[in-house]
Amino acid sequence: MKHYKNIIIGALSLMVSLSSALSAQAAGPLFGTNVKTGIEVLKAHKFKELEGKKIGLVTNPSGVDNNLVSTVDILNDAKNVKLMALYGPEHGVRGNVYAGGKVENTLDEKTGIPVYSLYGKTRKPTEEMLRSIDALVYDIQDNGCRSYTFISTLGMIMEAAAEFDKEVIVLDRPNPLGGEKVEGSLVEDGFISFVSQFKIPYMYGLTVGELALLLNGERMLKDGKQCKLTVVKMEGWRRSMTYQDTKLPWILPSPQQPQAISALFYPTTGILGELGYVSIGVGYTLPFQIACAPWIDAIKFSDKLNSYGMEGIRFRPLHIKPFFSVFSGEDIQGIQIFITNYKKAVLTEINFYIMQAIAELYPDRAVFDKANTNRHRMFDLVCGSDYIRKTFTQTNKVSSIQNFWRKDAETFKELSKKYYLY
Repeated sequence: MKHYKNIIIGALSLMVSLSSALSAQAAGPLFGTNVKTGIEVLKAHKFKELEGKKIGLVTNPSGVDNNLVSTVDILNDAKNVKLMALYGPEHGVRGNVYAGGKVENTLDEKTGIPVYSLYGKTRKPTEEMLRSIDALVYDIQDNGCRSYTFISTLGMIMEAAAEFDKEVIVLDRPNPLGGEKVEGSLVEDGFISFVSQFKIPYMYGLTVGELALLLNGERMLKDGKQCKLTVVKMEGWRRSMTYQDTKLPWILPSPQQPQAISALFYPTTGILGELGYVSIGVGYTLPFQIACAPWIDAIKFSDKLNSYGMEGIRFRPLHIKPFFSVFSGEDIQGIQIFITNYKKAVLTEINFYIMQAIAELYPDRAVFDKANTNRHRMFDLVCGSDYIRKTFTQTNKVSSIQNFWRKDAETFKELSKKYYLY
């Protein structure tokens, strides 16, 4: 009998302990206790930055707090916030639209709030879309590269706010690539597009809040306009941090960025991927981490790339069969990329070294001789210039374009410093 009594007492104690643990968990953040994003800081401020204003929210599934609660729901439930409208960038507010798919005007299923599309016929909010609001709140996780369209949407809402006398409030989030890496040349006249909306390097080394300050301060918006801008700063973030260092949850901002590490690899092959010539892992389990094709010999390709001696980077042979996209259902081979020293690695130039290795090993398959010419323009837009393509076509050597690609990084970094918040 005493034995059973002890068992019952032990069980009750365990239940109490579990209950206490769960209560403690519910009371505090589940993730990222060392970094508070803008939405966390806004909550801590009891939404004072939004008080007395009618709010429109630009967000997607990546807009969550440290307990995975959507910013949509947080602002909708806040008693002193008037959430009047939602605005959907690429992939939509709830992330239910695939890459490149048109986002429609609709009602949010959960809240019933009107959703206006910023990735369809309209990329910039119209006066009618802004009529019911005083301020636009922006809360989207970026990936640190200018070709990622969410920062283009940021610029577009800032332009509209300047035109129609609205405020923009950016809830800041980490740059997943950190705040120290800047790579790539500035966008040239004639190559401004939704994948290169501003004259900034390919990797720009700023948080979205800092970028907004720079766009405003340097008059990079259309016609040099400036908007009323507020940035709700993070707490605890440092420039040396990659996303993994923050301990924050990674909510995929787009379908091919499923893990935080995906952001680190996006600049390594994303430029090459615009040509659709080799598989870069979109359609497989390693998006942006590979380069494969049916005509590549994995061992020779890996050896060739390793022979270049790129600092902080190694390659290994890989055999795969993609599920969809480029070479879907085919047995292909090539390389997987490994970042061994992030600080020393020049990520964007891996695109060009892969192109060089293809030309050296398979001269009859040189990238710009064989890749779909209809995709050349997209490559140029992502590069921000046609210099890379035109020069590489002649030489197939990274050395021929390296000075051009690197020429603006340090100057931009110096310019950026006056907009640093961290």
